[in-house]
Amino acid sequence: MDNLLGPAEVAVLHRCLAAAAPVHGLQKLMESVPALDPLSLRSRTDLLAGVLAGAYPSYAKASAAYRSALQDPGFEGWIMWPVSESAVTLALADGSSSAFDDVLELLAELTPRLTSEFAIRRLLQADLNRALDTVGRWVVHPDPRVRRLASEGTRPYLPWAIRVPALTERPRATLPILDALRDDPSEDVRRSVANHLNDISRHAPEITVQTAARWQETASPATLRVIRHGLRTLIKKADPNALALLGFTPAEITVEGPESPTTRLSLPGRMTFGCTLENTGSTAARLAVDYVVHYVKANGQTAPKVFKLAVLDLAPGERRTLAAAHEFRQMTTRRHYAGKHSLQLQVNGVRYGGLAFELELAEAADPSGQ
Repeated sequence: MDNLLGPAEVAVLHRCLAAAAPVHGLQKLMESVPALDPLSLRSRTDLLAGVLAGAYPSYAKASAAYRSALQDPGFEGWIMWPVSESAVTLALADGSSSAFDDVLELLAELTPRLTSEFAIRRLLQADLNRALDTVGRWVVHPDPRVRRLASEGTRPYLPWAIRVPALTERPRATLPILDALRDDPSEDVRRSVANHLNDISRHAPEITVQTAARWQETASPATLRVIRHGLRTLIKKADPNALALLGFTPAEITVEGPESPTTRLSLPGRMTFGCTLENTGSTAARLAVDYVVHYVKANGQTAPKVFKLAVLDLAPGERRTLAAAHEFRQMTTRRHYAGKHSLQLQVNGVRYGGLAFELELAEAADPSGQ
């Protein structure tokens, strides 16, 4: 992904801006290309944003140039990230309320070319109330990409983005945005709302469940999907209020398993397992079935990670067998370590069984799976 901002992209950025409003400092864009090679995408963005911020004498000059460049259809893609970041830098350096308000509007104009969700974070940090006054009006914008920016840009734990402490300290601050967009006609916008609600659940579970319950009273099918997706972390954490809201109440069941033919696995590898559930009660049971992998950490201890398996409705006396597989491979988001792992089932928040297996850090798995 680092190469999403490479020499070719910098050349396009230079061409677009030089054609829109040439300034002497733009030549430093091309001069910065050799410095990009060892840098990550985020660091490349910061470097180019710094060059742009230094090229224009004021926010007013930069914003005028960027708006003019929007006339060029080639002014799009990852080159927009340093553009939006430099605009925010210059607006904050200007220090005036007019520059602050204008750069928010500029980000809304830029976001159709590439999301401005990362650049907006420093504005939220600087003055959350003032920023939300503008962002809150975007919920009725005709462009769904701007409406999505209202939700995505204000997420408490937006991936790749800087943290805005006020968003976690004031978990109700963005609820009016979510209320307005929960039934948006765009699936991309609704998914952002669900992810935003899920973010809030990490530090304010009570408010999350209260919000979902309020929505559920008049929910369309689309909003019901937003609620389920927005409560996913609380369901995995076995939050009783979230489980009850989605109908996953305590049930009389028996659980057989998990079982697997594999007791030893080499990395990378794939572990298959199965289980059988039976409703032994006299009423129908709605079940959220997850599985828990207890990963070995670097210090030899284990840490659980919950994964979704299935949602079942079992009639009294009904049995259901489930089969699944879990991949073990090194990833940037998870480092695997050798040792004794285990796997459990989690049904409506209650854990069952305990399947132990050994993970080895070999290059390839034994074809037998043993």
